[in-house]
Amino acid sequence: MTNDSPNISNFATVTVLRIFALSMVALSLLFVFSNYLNFWHDWPGVLTLYSHLGWFGAEPLSGPLDSGQSTQGWTQLALYIVPVLALVAYVLKSPNRTMHEDADVLSDISAFIIRTAFWGVLLIGLVDTVISFLRVENFLHYFIGAQLIEDLGRTSFRGVYVHYPLIAVSMVIAALTRSVGFIWLALLIVIAEIQIVIARFVFSYEQAFMADLVRFWYGALFLFASPYTLIHEGHVRVDILYASFSERGKAWTNTIGSAVLGMPLCWVVITRGMWGKSNVITGPLLNYEVTQAGYGLYVKYLLAGFLLVFAVTMLIQFMSYFLSSAAVLLREPGHHPDTTEHATV
Repeated sequence: MTNDSPNISNFATVTVLRIFALSMVALSLLFVFSNYLNFWHDWPGVLTLYSHLGWFGAEPLSGPLDSGQSTQGWTQLALYIVPVLALVAYVLKSPNRTMHEDADVLSDISAFIIRTAFWGVLLIGLVDTVISFLRVENFLHYFIGAQLIEDLGRTSFRGVYVHYPLIAVSMVIAALTRSVGFIWLALLIVIAEIQIVIARFVFSYEQAFMADLVRFWYGALFLFASPYTLIHEGHVRVDILYASFSERGKAWTNTIGSAVLGMPLCWVVITRGMWGKSNVITGPLLNYEVTQAGYGLYVKYLLAGFLLVFAVTMLIQFMSYFLSSAAVLLREPGHHPDTTEHATV
């Protein structure tokens, strides 16, 4: 009995940590999906359902939900509860699965999202630049009809029929390749800047879409490279202290830092950015926000989406980091000091 108690205690701790990390990831993705239903499809949302039912002291609605809206609200509530319960059941039914294995899966998920986002901004930037150039120079009529030219001047049309299909293509590319060329994206930014300088000062030619492309790629480079760098442990730490820590000291630092500092920051970005229709992420995405320049790129709304990709992928990777570091603390068999050596982006 005495010999078994440490193992029982260790199993309980691992189980709780796995449930916590996986649930945080699941809830972040479910929150984003639920808000998509709220704002893009006018579903009532869980908080509105609480108000309708008078739960948790929620402020009563001015009018009750109809049967269809009530069903939608219950469906959204189930979308939160059922996956979390499924995760709990999964963890309990896989006691031999290590935290490192879960951490590697989370890193792979984060890496896939980053690869999709990278290829998306690369393709969208190039295609939208070509469309904007042909449009501003009045060349589009050589290739397409007048109605399609007019449609391409509407940001919602270009988003639905140009940008979103390119994102779908990017998902396929991300599934087929496990490499991301952030170095190449940085090079393309430099080339884009150089062509602006040459076009402006040599040929006296400048258009709004040229600067928009640089900003679009700059935003992607910094926000998408952050989780990419975290996966490969490339972020700069205060090494005056951290470098002198033992392996367990570093593991404690990473575990506490991920749970207490990293994860809450990501939740703040996600919730503050998507809590209402006019918030910093939801508003531009809903309205297909563009720059004031009529012939610029129609991608400003996607810059708001960059924040969402950044927060979600960082949260997923923080939870991966949390599990890997906790595994070191619990002396999980087969742990490797490089917590992300199997995560290829």
